[in-house]
Amino acid sequence: MPRVWTECITLRLAALRLSYLLFLGHRGFPDFRSLYVDEYRDRLFVGGKDALYSLWLDQPSMDAKEVTPNLSAPKEECFQKGKDPMTECANYVRALHPFNRTHLLACGTGAFHPVCAFIDVGHRGEVRQRPGTAGLSPNGRGKCPHEPNRAFASTFTGGELYTGLTADFLGRDSVIFRSMGSRSSLRTEMDQRLLNDPKFVAAYLIPDNGDRDNDKVYFFFTEKAVESDGKGRAIFSRVGRICVNDAGGQRVLVNKWSTFNKARLVCSVPGPDGIDTYFDELEDIFLLRTKDGKSPEIYALFSTISNVFQGFAICVYRMADIWEVFNGPFAHKDGPDHQWAAYEGKVPYPRPGVVSERGGGCYGSTKDYPDEVLHFARAHPLMYRPVYPLHRRPVLVKTNLQHRLRQIVVDRVDAEDGQYDVMFLGTDGGSVLKVIALQKGNFAAAEEVILEELQVFKVPPYCLPACSHLLPQQMLYVGSQVGVAQVKLHQCETYGTACAECCLARDPYCAWDGISCARYQASSKRRFRRQDIRTGNPVHQCLDQNLTVDDFDSAEEKVVYGTEHNSTFLECVPKSPQATVQWFLQRPNDERRDEVRRPSPHDSPPPVCLLCQSTLPPYPARCPLPIAKSLQSNEQSPPCPSS
Repeated sequence: MPRVWTECITLRLAALRLSYLLFLGHRGFPDFRSLYVDEYRDRLFVGGKDALYSLWLDQPSMDAKEVTPNLSAPKEECFQKGKDPMTECANYVRALHPFNRTHLLACGTGAFHPVCAFIDVGHRGEVRQRPGTAGLSPNGRGKCPHEPNRAFASTFTGGELYTGLTADFLGRDSVIFRSMGSRSSLRTEMDQRLLNDPKFVAAYLIPDNGDRDNDKVYFFFTEKAVESDGKGRAIFSRVGRICVNDAGGQRVLVNKWSTFNKARLVCSVPGPDGIDTYFDELEDIFLLRTKDGKSPEIYALFSTISNVFQGFAICVYRMADIWEVFNGPFAHKDGPDHQWAAYEGKVPYPRPGVVSERGGGCYGSTKDYPDEVLHFARAHPLMYRPVYPLHRRPVLVKTNLQHRLRQIVVDRVDAEDGQYDVMFLGTDGGSVLKVIALQKGNFAAAEEVILEELQVFKVPPYCLPACSHLLPQQMLYVGSQVGVAQVKLHQCETYGTACAECCLARDPYCAWDGISCARYQASSKRRFRRQDIRTGNPVHQCLDQNLTVDDFDSAEEKVVYGTEHNSTFLECVPKSPQATVQWFLQRPNDERRDEVRRPSPHDSPPPVCLLCQSTLPPYPARCPLPIAKSLQSNEQSPPCPSS
């Protein structure tokens, strides 16, 4: 039989929000692999197994249109090559990119024979299929991986597709490709100094400065480290980049990248013995763009590769720090018996990795570069200095989780006392964690606040935000192999109507407006707006509320009936994961608070449930407990068990 104690008991809330708008496909198991949010048409395009769907952004389960591109997959040939006919010999749509205002580029595995097509989506969401238009070959090699589960990253800009993938059937030719467009295709050489068994995670076009001729595409990946030097086959995370205007060389590096450079991404936690714990396995990247489009911040989700413990960390990188590393010294090694060091010789001009009038001088193209420059670029792809995160430590560290963290989405939210980056973390258990990290003054550690845990699927999700600042309804779209779910970024009404409940939630999206917990609006001038993200202190924020133990007029009241000599379950569930629970029985004219061991008809006032957070003063909820006399009232009842 349960007992009620006077000390605070931390509650582990179950996953919240079990109601979502879902789309599960039209033909059984959809096995979704790619998503693209088209705000221009208010559509969500979802690529899966042998199908492409166009969904309405506001109501994904309604007005769903299935597109069946003419991407014929040679399934018989795939089966004859020893592949699984059920899980591999199909066309999995892995890449979706906007080609222009009327067409969408879709590329799929094609049963181990990659194929691509343009999809005519029109101007109002009318979806028609028009394969092979604008001179596009149905051959998708170099544009999409052969396998449905092979790591892959791509971005489309300026009419050209940039991909990081394994381009052959056996999965051995790891390459960064540029294809389509009017220029000749480019790729990396087959050289372990450039790419050594990489796992590509993300690719973005990020302008370096106002010089558009110097735009670069950045690739984020993990690979076997060539600089580990006898320390085993270490895995390092990398950021690599290539110039958009790279044309390759004339005699050296013909049709090969001449501007490829890479640097290590470091995400580590200092240990008490001076030895850092490194998180070297890059899981996911989210590019948090600024309003002016310059200097975006990069959120990176890492995991450990240690067999001792399972840990995850989130590090934030500034583009200014990345640019500084790429403008710094190159890594150099004189021979197999030498150590890696910073190159101290003369770097040829133009500096490798730069294509612009400012950096290239009188050279109009990389084809005009001296052979000396191209030979140096081929021999020195690695930068000597690594890229360190903001404050040189993670903003969030999680260890010994039940499920692995797989993906990250970040939304920057305006609150009463500043801006907060709300992180949505997808797990391989199908749940999404909504978390904020509050930095302390010395940046030595951050306070982690888990706002919600959303159980969306029972299988690993693929998360994608819908540019929440531009859409009238802020949504998170979560895709998986079994379907797509639309989840609100916030649901302030679940925190109730009490000022204290709303403040304890510490949700940057929500504030108490004098009536209820509602969406915070920066432009709102409501007099009663209350919000406290940093401390979540309802006493300081809700000054007009009587938050003392002696005054329960504003307390939420629940009537629970009990029988004498029987146990009674008193439930008091806080609406916020940040709140904890205390139970007290305080008698008239008595300052003591007693443990509620056995209900009695003479108990007055009734037991009180106090909700508190950490050491903050609590606020009450009242639980009247009428006691019905037992028919055998003279019979002695045994005391409650101790546990």
